[in-house]
Amino acid sequence: MSVTAQDVEAAAGRLEGVVGRTPLHRSPRLSALTGLDVWLKREDLQDVRSYKARGAYNLVVQLSKAERSAGVTCASAGNHAQGVAFACSRTGVRARIHLPRTTPRQKRERIAALGGQFVDVVVDGDTYDDAAALSHAYALSSGATPVPAFDDVRTIAGQGTVAAEVLDQLPATPDAIVVPVGGGGLLAGVLALLAERSPGTRVLAAEPAGAASMAAALDAGGPVDLPDLDGFIDGAAVRRVGSETYAAADRGRPTMLAVPEGLVCVEMLDLYQSDGIIAEPAGALAPAALRLSAPLGLAPGSTVVCVLSGGNNDVSRYAEVVERALVHEGLKHYFLVDFPQEPGALRRFLDEVLGPDDDITLFEYVKRSNRETGPALVGVELQRREDYAPLMRRMADSALRVELVEPTSPLFRFVQ
Repeated sequence: MSVTAQDVEAAAGRLEGVVGRTPLHRSPRLSALTGLDVWLKREDLQDVRSYKARGAYNLVVQLSKAERSAGVTCASAGNHAQGVAFACSRTGVRARIHLPRTTPRQKRERIAALGGQFVDVVVDGDTYDDAAALSHAYALSSGATPVPAFDDVRTIAGQGTVAAEVLDQLPATPDAIVVPVGGGGLLAGVLALLAERSPGTRVLAAEPAGAASMAAALDAGGPVDLPDLDGFIDGAAVRRVGSETYAAADRGRPTMLAVPEGLVCVEMLDLYQSDGIIAEPAGALAPAALRLSAPLGLAPGSTVVCVLSGGNNDVSRYAEVVERALVHEGLKHYFLVDFPQEPGALRRFLDEVLGPDDDITLFEYVKRSNRETGPALVGVELQRREDYAPLMRRMADSALRVELVEPTSPLFRFVQ
């Protein structure tokens, strides 16, 4: 059963007065950067700091009396669990939420605080899949209703209320809406609403380049498991999209955009430093898509809305965010340098190879191969991207044996 615009509008009626109507803010920075008229739909300002409460509440509030009595269950390590906790506290339905042991304490405490007396948080299993299996087993044994994060028509209709608000808030019809995509619930809801209420609005679907499961499904003709998954953009890193969400994307055929994780980090930092917005990686996914070098097919001055989907970012992750952003912008590079084991070797490297503004951010001997040489892992940060070519020329002219550690190399994992 496909979701219709009427389903989304009915969900909006259920959410009224319970789930916040988030503001739509124009972004002067992104507008100047792209030549477009860019607006941000601020779902990071929800009580649960993401749009996930919309779908969870729309599902839970429609349960029968018997289903409410049996309670609900879900598995999550992030925003979905907070959305379910919020929905259950507002409806008085008990929930058992399963979290993997890797879930940070801050998130565990936030889920418990949102759910209050109506939520039991169970921390067990080493991975999300372990937690999902435990939640499934609990549903079978107890009769509790599972609350899917994305693959349920009630969840989809609830998420689609984001687009309904956008159409009501903008003075004119938007030319395009950019939607972040993980499992596809938000995308499916937006497509359903716009197909009937604003068919001239294009939908751009932004996926993490390392977790492009919807694009893979559309290419394969159905949901498939990704063989490899980059989990950095954890709010959108889904190995397999849902059958309902795939069907909606197959009908709507949005423009699929694969956004490099490093570019998302660049946008996260700009949102924070320039706009004062704390966005999680998935939250920065849609605005980052506008920075892609590939043509987006948007005319200059087009009105574009980016769904800033969440702000549940852990401050401890910013070191990795900065690192990935520098690498993406070509300002951070790693090398294996084979130094001769003799006095003055490092000094010659500093004087003859490094430029005056280059900075060593990492220096670590990997091993002592023999008495004559010792390879070291060296991280170099540049002030300007154009400093890279002269650095490589000086390395080639030196007597040192130097090997660039590419971001695709397995060794690169040890420096991030």
